[in-house]
Amino acid sequence: MSDDRPPAAAEAVSPAGARYAVIASRWNAPVVEALLAGARRAFAAQGVAATAVDVWRVPGAWELPVLAAHLAAQGRHAAIIALGCVVRGDTRHFEQVADGCAEGLMRVAVEMRLPVLNGVLAVEREADALARAGGAHGNKGEEVALAAIAMAALWSSL
Repeated sequence: MSDDRPPAAAEAVSPAGARYAVIASRWNAPVVEALLAGARRAFAAQGVAATAVDVWRVPGAWELPVLAAHLAAQGRHAAIIALGCVVRGDTRHFEQVADGCAEGLMRVAVEMRLPVLNGVLAVEREADALARAGGAHGNKGEEVALAAIAMAALWSSL
């Protein structure tokens, strides 16, 4: 009996010649820089050359989907990763930005038929973000980089 399941993210091998796009928000910079460092480590650990990872910066999480759409339309990347952090405040702004960003990234992925990984933290407090950016809860940047490689491997096998 054959096993047609894709490899686990940590087991996936990046397709030859694959390039990856990482879009990082400048807002909540200490958290996002930790996510970016985690993504870079994960790519390197899986044998992806640093020169195969293109990094762009945008002002905040709200701007991530539009750049993801632009990059997806160019067709140069096997997957796109969005990194950011939205911390709840006293207004509805948190929900609008976090939900709009997630919905926008998913729309790009589905419409462009390209893996777009959501590494945007939506948290109650900055301490929660730090816990998920290399702290007690791991590093979401690493997780999405591994998922990007797994999806690129799956895409190349289809």
